[in-house]
Amino acid sequence: MKIGLIGAGRIGAFHAETLKSVPGVDSVVVADADAARARVLADTLGTEAAETLPRMYADGLDGVVITAATSAHAELIHQALDADVPVFCEKPVALDVAGTLDVVKRSGAGTVPVQIGFQRRFDRGYRAAREALRSGDLGWLHTLRACTSDQSPPPAAFIPSSGGLFRDCSIHDFDILRWLTGREVVSVYAQGANRGAPFFADGDDVDTCAALLRFDDDTLATVTATRYNGAGHDVRLEVCGSKGARIVGLDDRAPLPSAEPHVSWRQSAPYATFMQRFRDAYVTELSAFVDVAAGRTKNPCSPAEALEALYVAEACDRSRRTGEAVRVADVRAAAEAAGEAGAYGRDGARPSESAE
Repeated sequence: MKIGLIGAGRIGAFHAETLKSVPGVDSVVVADADAARARVLADTLGTEAAETLPRMYADGLDGVVITAATSAHAELIHQALDADVPVFCEKPVALDVAGTLDVVKRSGAGTVPVQIGFQRRFDRGYRAAREALRSGDLGWLHTLRACTSDQSPPPAAFIPSSGGLFRDCSIHDFDILRWLTGREVVSVYAQGANRGAPFFADGDDVDTCAALLRFDDDTLATVTATRYNGAGHDVRLEVCGSKGARIVGLDDRAPLPSAEPHVSWRQSAPYATFMQRFRDAYVTELSAFVDVAAGRTKNPCSPAEALEALYVAEACDRSRRTGEAVRVADVRAAAEAAGEAGAYGRDGARPSESAE
């Protein structure tokens, strides 16, 4: 198979190298808005570079992986669908609900798969917790506690096009909570704060946030995120039930120095980046996309699933601005009132049940 990759930045370079080792991938073609940067990456990895996107598609592809800037995602997805090429795109689908709905409608009406990159669905810890919950081993669920904490903030130039902390960062937690529980978030109450660099506030964003989520079965979840976790990159989820619990991310690289006397359990250097924390999950995710593109397996994460996580992120951002609780149904209704009703087929199936 011949796979194209658009976006030669940090995550693009990581994905390009991963694709080279995926069984069934014979060649990887790299493209970027900066053609010189694409050539540098291709030379480094011993792959091919395309001078332009039209040229890349004209030469024929079996699939394309999009790792470009968030603001370009929707347009690049549409270009791939124009070329009838299966798509993998890093989250989010678009910066806003309207752009996401456009992709959802088009991909839902076509035959070419569009897989969105929520890599936590492929992490062994999250999968084990999901299995334990759904098997009944944990009893009935009462509390979820999720955190995503970056060790160091992104560059200032990233913030204006990121979509904000809830859409860029916590959206991973919103997606995995829906996927793991099979339930829907009905309301949120969120707060945000800025105690770090001024460029977050200047970009109308926050560097730290906390949200309380209520699910449709009255399960409660807390979701926190920060750009300034000096101890290391910390991504965990506590799944607490009436019979037992599971903690995802509690391994020997979790940045959790104990304050208790004579307690020391960490054996390795803490994670510093998300690519270290989820390296294996990314490999499994891209391998799954190759199978999706080849028609060997179903799409594990559609744009419709990503839209549901985005609705929660939108509700949280609205809540932190107004200081009030926000119903997710109101966010969805506002999108439909804007002329986007029926964005994807509601056949009675829960979107969260489609991704195994």
